Amino acid sequence: MKINVLFSNLFLDELYFTGKTVVVIDVLRATTVITTALANGAREIIPVSTLDFAMKISGDAFRSQTLLCGERNTKMVEGFNLGNSPLEYRPEVVAGKSIIFYTTNGSKAIVKAKFSKNLFACSFNNLPAIARHMIQLNEDFEIICAGTNGLFNLEDAVCAGVLINQIKKLTENPELSDSANASLILSNSNTKNLFNFLCSTEHGRLLIENGFEDDILVCSKIGSTDVIPYYVSGTMKRL
Repeated sequence: MKINVLFSNLFLDELYFTGKTVVVIDVLRATTVITTALANGAREIIPVSTLDFAMKISGDAFRSQTLLCGERNTKMVEGFNLGNSPLEYRPEVVAGKSIIFYTTNGSKAIVKAKFSKNLFACSFNNLPAIARHMIQLNEDFEIICAGTNGLFNLEDAVCAGVLINQIKKLTENPELSDSANASLILSNSNTKNLFNFLCSTEHGRLLIENGFEDDILVCSKIGSTDVIPYYVSGTMKRL
């Protein structure tokens, strides 16, 4: 098994991912929200890469069974049902619903990798389950760090490193690219207190400024669920 980490997908064509196995990480907060929503009974998450497309397909949807959700620059978009806080995706709100999901970084990264053979969403919440599943698959795979506006961010790189470290503990030495090794090194020095670490990152500080500190606490919990979001036919479903 060879693991490669992409700190940005900005300069990659969609066809780069054709036939690959891919794990997308957007710790703050998209992949945490996707995992939470599916764990709380959502039928599916439909990731989209533009607001216009989100509005278009929501107009064609059965409104009683569909929620239009997500954010732009951390804030819920006007006219949406929910934002990008995992605390909003409670069972009584999302159970049985299809969720059209747009975010500044995470949903775009998923859509970019839509031609992958296998595509999963990882956060700290479901990281141990993802690690076990990747070992079971026993295939080379790419980790996409959604980053911030197409650029590097520290929390996604560290989450990638924690995932790699979990896999290393459970299987014989996987082959790591330079970027995978860099993620591993970053994770070794930043995981003693994940909540404090996430609060200290650039995006973490922005979330706190906008009143989302409680979200960071949710995002910092490792292994709180075994749900694995899996991309199939344009939607993320529970594997």
